[in-house]
Amino acid sequence: MTLVDIHTHLPGNRNAVLSVNPADFSPEPGQFYSVGWQPWELPPLDAAHLDILANAAHHPQVIALGETGLDSLRGGSMQLQQQWLEAHISLAEDVGKPLVVHLVRSAATLIALWRKTQPHHVPLVVHGMRSNAHVARMLLDEGFYLSFGWRFNPAALLITPEERLLIETDDDPTHSIHSVAAIVAAARNTHQEDITNTAAVNVKRLLRDASKVMQVS
Repeated sequence: MTLVDIHTHLPGNRNAVLSVNPADFSPEPGQFYSVGWQPWELPPLDAAHLDILANAAHHPQVIALGETGLDSLRGGSMQLQQQWLEAHISLAEDVGKPLVVHLVRSAATLIALWRKTQPHHVPLVVHGMRSNAHVARMLLDEGFYLSFGWRFNPAALLITPEERLLIETDDDPTHSIHSVAAIVAAARNTHQEDITNTAAVNVKRLLRDASKVMQVS
């Protein structure tokens, strides 16, 4: 199976990584998942919730951690968001799976936390990338992948190297991954098929780089 859509909340697409709250994780046959406490819905950082996350993270159908992250406009306190992000980073390292991050106006904080918790053996994906080219460059310089939906800053998209480019549908039922690929392709002056193939290759690399947790072909 070739995975293309790195992040969605919409079930039913076997070529997508379905992002779910770890407390709601109930795997369906043939579906791949990411699990994480989203910054808008953070529980207390206690042993019980850490165990829920860790138990889901070890499941073989879970191929990534997240989404977790930082949102300066919405969600729990920034202190709690940072604490949970560090917990997700640590767990991703332990299980050898990539980390998918929700990021809103907090790029410098993310970078500082990422550097603080080095060394890293897993890649990080900033999903739903809508920030400008300056922020994109900061994130790319840290080695992060950038995942784009149908809304994005064109300059940020254009400076993203092909080998760091991912696409997603997130929670939008009006755009399929094919329409996202077409929109991204038009902005990069290339073909939809090229973007789809690039995304599939990059997801495979993402998983291979994360300690070869699963084989995706």
